[in-house]
Amino acid sequence: MIGPAVFGASAEPRYSRSRSLRTGAGNEVYQGIQEAYLDPVRLGVIGCGVIGSQHIQASLDHDSVDVVAIADLREHVANDIAARHGIPKVYTEGTDLLLDDAIEGVVLAMPACVRKDLALKAFERGIHVLVEKPVGMNADEVRELIAARGELIAGCCCSRFRFPPSANAVTDFIASGVLGDLRVIHCRALRAGGPPPVKSPPIWRLRRDLNGGGIMSNWGCYDLDYLLGITGWSLKPRLVLGQMWGVPRKFHALADPSSDAETHLAATIQCEGGVAIHYERGEMVASSPRLSWQVVGTDGSLDLEMVKADKKIEYHKAVSEEGVVTETLWEGSDDMSAIHFGPITDFAAAIREGRQPKTSLERALVVQQITDAIYASAESGKAAEIQ
Repeated sequence: MIGPAVFGASAEPRYSRSRSLRTGAGNEVYQGIQEAYLDPVRLGVIGCGVIGSQHIQASLDHDSVDVVAIADLREHVANDIAARHGIPKVYTEGTDLLLDDAIEGVVLAMPACVRKDLALKAFERGIHVLVEKPVGMNADEVRELIAARGELIAGCCCSRFRFPPSANAVTDFIASGVLGDLRVIHCRALRAGGPPPVKSPPIWRLRRDLNGGGIMSNWGCYDLDYLLGITGWSLKPRLVLGQMWGVPRKFHALADPSSDAETHLAATIQCEGGVAIHYERGEMVASSPRLSWQVVGTDGSLDLEMVKADKKIEYHKAVSEEGVVTETLWEGSDDMSAIHFGPITDFAAAIREGRQPKTSLERALVVQQITDAIYASAESGKAAEIQ
């Protein structure tokens, strides 16, 4: 076991660190949990890359969490972050961090191929777990996590885009039933290919063996979580017909040479009750950018976007005497920082309240089941059932 490097006079958790709580838009996740700030969750973060660093920063900005230890195979990276933020303990191995009795909850922020084993070890130690996205390499891994979790708290960060205020407004509006019976949901999100990058692209990002997949694992889990979440997890997907494509020849410089996963996909998802989802997501596409969502019901529809700082959500309602009348349901600037602090503060609140996070492992399993079915359909050329 590699012992922790200690910064400062004491390696004990510190609860008196002066931090200001964010107020304003996006703060709904904190309402009614003030007691959590009096007893912050003692958190460990394994993985200090881009997303791990965001978790650490979000934790330092909110009194519901106290980061007491971090781990990264790149010791110099972890040491630098710990020194800058006053984090008392540093490990080079995630398994060593999990042996630290100070840890109540852990964030797993590394490629999907190594997260399951660490999550299982955390459960064995009685540690609550927040998993980055995708939740696993496949649905069987997620089922294994659910079986091992017991009474502990565990969730996935694919909920990230349901924390800004506009998502709450859409969720409540759809729940009111004003749209009538849902019929079709459209999502089209495309990013155009660009010039060659200055830095080498990360190896894991488009590797099936490291990340479970490509754009579906990187962004598809967000899309599906958002879609299922704003509709109250009421949709029950049953059948998928999908197609995927790899890196286009003219954009090979944008991906690591070992990349074998998809950069563009299209799928139709059939749900119980006759609801259909038309879904397309792509990057490195020979197209102008596209980012649009539409939820269509018998009595009305919504036009919206999942990711945009300044948003206008339009409601088109059916009026017998006039046809279709358009109104603005919500307009404003989303607090985009909520996509970073939302998952971590919700995780802390869930631990203190004895509930599961906004996206529990069971909900993340639904996202992974759809993902697996899209891959299966693309490989077979036939419709695949949700397993």
